[in-house]
Parts: sequence; C-alpha cells; structure tokens
Amino acid sequence: MKTDNKIKSPRRETASRREFFKMTGLGAAIVGAAAAGAGAQPASAASPARDKDAGYRETAHVKRYYELAKY
Repeated sequence: MKTDNKIKSPRRETASRREFFKMTGLGAAIVGAAAAGAGAQPASAASPARDKDAGYRETAHVKRYYELAKY
C-alpha cells in the first residue's frame, strides 16, 4: 500500500478575508465615483457670481471672539 505523505492545504471555496476587504473597498470607490458624477454640474453653473462685498467681514461677534481668544 502506497500512501501519499504530502500535506495538502485545504482549498477554500469562499473568498479570504483580504479578498473581501479588497472588493468592498473597490465597490465603495465605484459607488462614490458614480454618486459624484451623477450630481456634477458644469463649473459655470455651480459657482454664482460673487459680489465684491462677499467674503470675510469683521463683525461685532468676530471682534468679540478675537478679544476672548486674545488674538
């Protein structure tokens, strides 16, 4: 009687943990790209015309914050 003394590793029919995380990461990236592309608008339509007065304003509450923060 001849016996095979070689140890064979059991073959897995399911994906390994590493493969699972690779596929979920790839799937999340694809879903994120699809969601970003679906809601995209042309740059000219996305940014409204800006006023000269828009932007940073040093109002009373900002001045109060600077006083309390000792800036």
